[in-house]
Amino acid sequence: MPEGDTVWLVAKRLDDALSGDVLTRSDFRVPQLATTDLVGRRVLETRPRGKHILTRVEGGLTLHTHLRMDGMWHLHRPGARWTGGPDWQVRVVLSTSEWDAIGYRMPVLELVETERESDVVGHLGPDLLDPSFDRDEAVRRLLADPAHEIGQALLDQSNLAGIGNMYKAEALFVGKVSPWTPVGEVAEVGALVDVARRWLDRNKVHASQSTTGDPRNEHWVYGRAGKPCLRCGT
Repeated sequence: MPEGDTVWLVAKRLDDALSGDVLTRSDFRVPQLATTDLVGRRVLETRPRGKHILTRVEGGLTLHTHLRMDGMWHLHRPGARWTGGPDWQVRVVLSTSEWDAIGYRMPVLELVETERESDVVGHLGPDLLDPSFDRDEAVRRLLADPAHEIGQALLDQSNLAGIGNMYKAEALFVGKVSPWTPVGEVAEVGALVDVARRWLDRNKVHASQSTTGDPRNEHWVYGRAGKPCLRCGT
């Protein structure tokens, strides 16, 4: 599953491409939204929330998507060949005069009232990539269950949102903490949070991820086994 920095970058690219423009096409290829038509509505913004993506449109509606393991958004100019997979894997198409945004294999795809976004993301803890990230609240939530293994606690998105397996493992390695250590026995829980947040923030604007400061040999994280990188498509 992509880490929070990957989701942040996907949301930024959607925001840059679509926001401010009117939808000329909306095609939902899932039963619950099959008759939904957003044509004529202006895209207001796309924002990440942890590993969730919220695309807000005129009329008080938000398209909530989550990539999980297989989901992917691709952007193409109108008329260009779509390259994210076969057409039968497309779950949603949002088009403006400038861009086609194609959602492939999207496991979470739902339309909610913008004022009720908390129904789908309200359970999340503080977002590590939010400029107003509440470190004290994140640490408080982690310490609330001192018997919980620290590895699992860091992955629990209701404690803090955005950490995946990679940043969990790297933060624990740097902190010299076993993932099976109870949270209550970790000397510096806040330090682990700081390390993960620093790496997420450093990598969020790059097509590849690095926890060493040298990204040259780390592109394989998202482009292994001959498959295109989920972050940059190469």
